Amino acid sequence: MRVRGITFRLASLTLLASTLILAVIVGYNYTVSRTIIVTLAEDRGTLLADSTAQHISGAFKTVQKVIDSISFSLEDGGLTENRVNELGQGVLINNPEIFGSAIAFEPYGFQHDSQYYAPYHYRTDDNRIAFTRVGSNDYQYFYMDWYQLPRELERPIWTEPYYDQSGNYELMTTYAVPLYRKRDGHKVLAGVVTADVSLRWVQKLISSLSSQESGYVFMLSRYGTFIAHPETSLVMHETIFTAAENLNLPQLRAVGRRMVAGQSGMVELKNLPFTGDSFLFFSPLPNQQWSVGVVFPKKELLADVSRLNREVAALGGLGFVALALLITWLARRITHPLRELTVSANDMASGNLEAQLPEVTSRDEVGELTQSFQIMRASINNYIANLTETTAAKERIESELRIAHDIQMGILPKLFPAFPERKEFDIYASIEPAKEVGGDLYDFFFVDENHFCFLVGDVSGKGVPAAFFMAVTKTLLKVFAEGRLDPGAILSKVNNDLAEDNDSCMFVTLFLAIIDIRTGEVCYASAGHNPPLLLPAGQEAQWIPSQNELVAGIMEDIAYTSRCMTMQPGDTLFIYTDGVTEAMDRRQALYSENRLVEVMNQCRDQSADEIVHAIDASLKKFTGGAEQSDDITMLAMKYLGANIQQ
Repeated sequence: MRVRGITFRLASLTLLASTLILAVIVGYNYTVSRTIIVTLAEDRGTLLADSTAQHISGAFKTVQKVIDSISFSLEDGGLTENRVNELGQGVLINNPEIFGSAIAFEPYGFQHDSQYYAPYHYRTDDNRIAFTRVGSNDYQYFYMDWYQLPRELERPIWTEPYYDQSGNYELMTTYAVPLYRKRDGHKVLAGVVTADVSLRWVQKLISSLSSQESGYVFMLSRYGTFIAHPETSLVMHETIFTAAENLNLPQLRAVGRRMVAGQSGMVELKNLPFTGDSFLFFSPLPNQQWSVGVVFPKKELLADVSRLNREVAALGGLGFVALALLITWLARRITHPLRELTVSANDMASGNLEAQLPEVTSRDEVGELTQSFQIMRASINNYIANLTETTAAKERIESELRIAHDIQMGILPKLFPAFPERKEFDIYASIEPAKEVGGDLYDFFFVDENHFCFLVGDVSGKGVPAAFFMAVTKTLLKVFAEGRLDPGAILSKVNNDLAEDNDSCMFVTLFLAIIDIRTGEVCYASAGHNPPLLLPAGQEAQWIPSQNELVAGIMEDIAYTSRCMTMQPGDTLFIYTDGVTEAMDRRQALYSENRLVEVMNQCRDQSADEIVHAIDASLKKFTGGAEQSDDITMLAMKYLGANIQQ
């Protein structure tokens, strides 16, 4: 595996942190700058849209005031035809923004013998004021929109823009005001006063604004028709809705609905013609129900932000390179002693504890580390010397313990079947020390021709002391059992000898039984040992009642009681140490006496060795590999009956 040096990691981490900080700064700078530019553009676009709408609306309001005043003057029914003509001519003389003005009366409303009366004054191409009368069977003006709408709505109206058909094909709009007179106390419609306004100046105004800005300005009629737009082919031929459909821009259609509804605001649109991604600001002309839109291309608005960001990034890149060179130089200078120390440490790690360490030339952390290595080298040399001695001693002890184990196991009967020529009984025993040597013991032997002694004991403690105490106990038991048939007396003699000069206060629990193999009579005594289990043939296992007598070796002159019972052919007596019932699994749960009884009940009609092996297998399954905490000793004695030998 390739090793990354401190220089590399220090430089990498520092540069990575610097890169992240630079990225955050650039990102923050871009975000804040963009927000400021967009806010300024929004203010600028909104101001331009509002000022344009107010400028156009202001011009139209002048026209409205003039025509409203003419309508008010004409409410006097006594005006002569000359006076009417003077009023119409005066409108054009005093208001150069008005192209033409008509005063159209209801049929027979001005002259009782004339159905049509509508004097119309207008400007010619050379800006002279001309006069004509409109109205004939070919042009029945009272059916025209400019007449019908104010008449039916009973209020002034601005017509949709239209092209003048008089010859110059100029885009115009008409302001029409209903004229009322009182007749018999009631207000009656007398006619309609109009003013035709050319929209050429509006188009020029919007065109000049478009040329001054990076985007453009356009204007919509009340139904969304383009009145003014840099793309002249759209004017009066397309609506904002058809344009949105052709360009597949649902957002533009939604904006068109807001503009037609007389709302104001700002939206961001994508892929607009001429400008691409753009900001659109719009403001209404309430009286005309038109709307002005101002488009600013997003790319040009954010050009300064992008340029500033590139400059910041370039400066950051140059700073990054300079920082990388500086950090690499500093890191190599700082870590040079560490690299030398690493070489020496690797040499020591390979086994050369006499490797030369670099000289301590500084009082910083590197100098302290070098001194620590020198101290460590001396400590390791001392440790190895001590470890060599300790290992040799440990190997000697382990060898002695193995020998002690072999000796201990050698003094216990381990050949089974133990008495193959005797068919009156079947006996089997096993021992499993928790350490190399243990304190448990078992034994069995003939006291005479017809009496067979078997026993199990458990010495306090473990290890070598318990093993010695166990060997002494086993020897005493066999010596005192010779020629004696009273188990209690045997235990009393053994107890007296063990208690004498027992400064270590060790003790042993014992269960000793002697069976008359002719009759099955069993006499037994217990020195504080676990009560054995009796498994009668064909019945449930039952405990041998405890005698509650002291353990052996504590004090002298203790009398142990002997009791007797008779075993029937097929009965089994199971003796064990507490290492069986107190065995623990990984959760520190005990094997318990109840579980032992359950397993014994499953061993009916089995031989002694099968019973011991079954319980041993149950123990191993229960503990699940947990460490053994105590010696485990088991002995099963099955009485088969004296008649078997016949």
